[in-house]
Amino acid sequence: MTETGQSSGSKPSDDAWAKLVPLDTRFSDIEIRCNDMVICSEIKPSSSERHEWCIITKNLGPGSATIHNKSSDAILVDEAIIPKDGAVDIMCGSEIVPGPGGQGFLQYRFTVMPAPESRTQLLKISIDPENAKCSICLNVWHDVVTAAPCLHNFCNGCFSEWMRRCEKKHQHVLCPQCRTTVQYVGRNHFLQNIQEEMLKADTALGRPAEDVAVLDSSASIQSNLIIGSKRKRRLSTLSPTLEERDSLPLRCPQCVAPIGGYQCERHGAHLQCHLCRGMMPFRANLQVPLHCMGCDRPFCGAYWSSENVTPGESSPVCSRETFIPISERTTTRIPFITHEMNRHEQDITQRCIAQMGKTVQDVAAEWFKRFNNREIDRSRMPLNHAETITASTHVCNDCYDKLVGFLLYWFRITLPRDHLPADAAAREDCWYGYACRTQHHNEEHARKRNHVCRPTRGNHHS
Repeated sequence: MTETGQSSGSKPSDDAWAKLVPLDTRFSDIEIRCNDMVICSEIKPSSSERHEWCIITKNLGPGSATIHNKSSDAILVDEAIIPKDGAVDIMCGSEIVPGPGGQGFLQYRFTVMPAPESRTQLLKISIDPENAKCSICLNVWHDVVTAAPCLHNFCNGCFSEWMRRCEKKHQHVLCPQCRTTVQYVGRNHFLQNIQEEMLKADTALGRPAEDVAVLDSSASIQSNLIIGSKRKRRLSTLSPTLEERDSLPLRCPQCVAPIGGYQCERHGAHLQCHLCRGMMPFRANLQVPLHCMGCDRPFCGAYWSSENVTPGESSPVCSRETFIPISERTTTRIPFITHEMNRHEQDITQRCIAQMGKTVQDVAAEWFKRFNNREIDRSRMPLNHAETITASTHVCNDCYDKLVGFLLYWFRITLPRDHLPADAAAREDCWYGYACRTQHHNEEHARKRNHVCRPTRGNHHS
């Protein structure tokens, strides 16, 4: 159910280019069909009386408009006060209150509609399922990976098993479809989204849950793999010159010589460490983690530590401390990303911790115990595989900082107001809480309002 505003000179079109969506679902959307639209609608939930309270003008830029306050009082746009006869630009998602205060007035969200031509294009897009099938199992892809340079696509489980067979035979990894030598293979998130949409449109294309479980158990490709032959080039001396070292490509130490009883196969797959950019062999059945659970990026610190390889000059290798279990990590500071990088909230959290006679590590350890005992809701946790993370999980430095920031959010949000410093306790909560965008570019707003709280408005409000 929708309503239409009144035209202010420009000719209305058949299609609405935007609309005002009331947050109170008892009221109708207001469609905006012309470039200058007078909005005449209810402004209070307690009254059905309508008022002309603003004009919305379409701007030249996509998704942008200007709202002119034509009411007898101020209105609010994204918490900013717009006086009578004032104007301000609004974007898709802007929240508007047709009165001077939030209480007692309706709230609207400005929403830009997709252009008619865009909608037509979306309707015309079609995919033949025959072009979305793995040439190994002949079913629609599952967890799609793409091989390069030929760019053919396969199921992760199917191609992982294909690689294992090639390695057992000490052969090049050839593309199962065109027989080109594969140099790289990685997950293709774009095609994975297409595959998921295809299965929603036609469930008959799906495969039994038992088959999916078998595929998932075989899948071993988490990040981009580099597949190449072992380098034949040898250093001219035991201690290479700087010129020789700089001219060499990144080398895997186990390609050069056996270490710990293992030497890379001639055509073995390799991972490139995200931190040092060095190479390590891809050994899927090894019980040593090669990927960070929080971000799925490869890190070599745990692997080379298990092989007793230390950082040297000939090959880039990370130290063990760069990639260790959460239980072995400590922190001495509040991470920069904590509280959405709001330095005022970080300072308040630091003062609260000091006031309690504790350190950041004390608080992080205390709240990680609660996390490990599943006493904390993990839905907002900014890490992949949040439900499977435990004290023994290996994570990189960046993901550990994200975890500590997440725990400090729970520390603050459960803290009674009278435990906050007096200046912090006197602040009002921001309507948009931790999701507020204004705190990132408005220093005064970031300082004046409390943002370590749950949103009561906006897309994150539930």
